[in-house]
Amino acid sequence: MHHIASKKLRTVRDLLRYTVSQFNASRLSFGHGSDNAWDEAVYLLLHSLHLPLDMLEPFLDARVLPAERERYLKLLERRITEHVPAAYLTGEAWLQGHRFVVDQRVIIPRSPISELLSDSLNPWVADPDDVDFVLDLCTGSGCLAVLAALAFPNAQVDAVDLSEHALEVADENIELSGLDGRITTHCSDLFEQLPGCEYNVILCNPPYVNNHSMEHLPQEYRHEPTMALAGGDDGMDLVRRLLQQAPAFMAPEGLLVLEIGHEYQNFLAAFPDLEPVWLSTENTEDQILLLTREQLVS
Repeated sequence: MHHIASKKLRTVRDLLRYTVSQFNASRLSFGHGSDNAWDEAVYLLLHSLHLPLDMLEPFLDARVLPAERERYLKLLERRITEHVPAAYLTGEAWLQGHRFVVDQRVIIPRSPISELLSDSLNPWVADPDDVDFVLDLCTGSGCLAVLAALAFPNAQVDAVDLSEHALEVADENIELSGLDGRITTHCSDLFEQLPGCEYNVILCNPPYVNNHSMEHLPQEYRHEPTMALAGGDDGMDLVRRLLQQAPAFMAPEGLLVLEIGHEYQNFLAAFPDLEPVWLSTENTEDQILLLTREQLVS
C-alpha cells in the first residue's frame, strides 16, 4: 500500500473502515470462523493490536502508532493477496468461546458439532455424567475432543487422526485446555490402530468434500491440508468405512454424530436405507446426523 496513503489511516476506526473496504473489493471467502467482512476486520485488527477481542468501542478513536499500522497492514495484505484464512495469520481460532492454536497442519476449527456439544448433545444423551467413553475421529486440532471432555465431565476421550502433524497440534491444544489427564491422542486410520473400546459417543467430522467441489473450492481452503477435506468421488469414501466399522466400537446404546457438510444428497444416495436423525444448529439443518448402534447394525 502507498506509504503516503497509509499515513492518513490514523485511528482504529480508520483502519477498520479501510479493511472492510479492502475485503469487500477483494473476492474473499469467509468460511473459516467469521462469515462476513466486518467481523473478520474487527478480529484481525484487535488481535494485531493486542486488544481484548470483545472490546472495540473504547478504542475506536485511539491513534495507532506507525509501527503498529505497518504490522497490521502487512497482515491485511497477506489476507487479501494470498487468501490466507485469518486463523492461520493469527495462529488461533475460537470455537464456542474457547481458543485453539492452529497452523497449516490442521483445518481451521469451525465444526457446528461444537454447538451441539455446548449443550452436551441434549436431548440425545440423557445424562452427560453417565458418558464414560467418547471418541473423536478425524480430530485435527483436537477442538471437538476438548469440547467433548468439557461436555461429558466423567468421560475419557480418545482423539484420533491419521496425520501425525495434526496430532502435534491436537496435543498442544489438549495441554492448553488443562484436560490432558482425560484426553488421549492416537494416530490411526479410523479404527484400524485403535484398541478395542465401547464408546458411548463417537464424533466424526471426516474429510467429505466431493471431487467436483474440491476443484471449485475458494482459494482460502487451498491453504488447508487436502487430506482433511477430500472425500473422494462422491465425498463418502471415508464415511462408508466409518459406518461399516463403527458398531464394533460402540456401547449397546451408543451414538454416532457425523458431519457431512454440503453432501446431503450424496449421503442419501450412498445410504438410501439409513434413516438418521438430522441435527440442526444455528446455521445448518442437513449437515450433521445422528445414528444409533442399533441402526448401524441392522
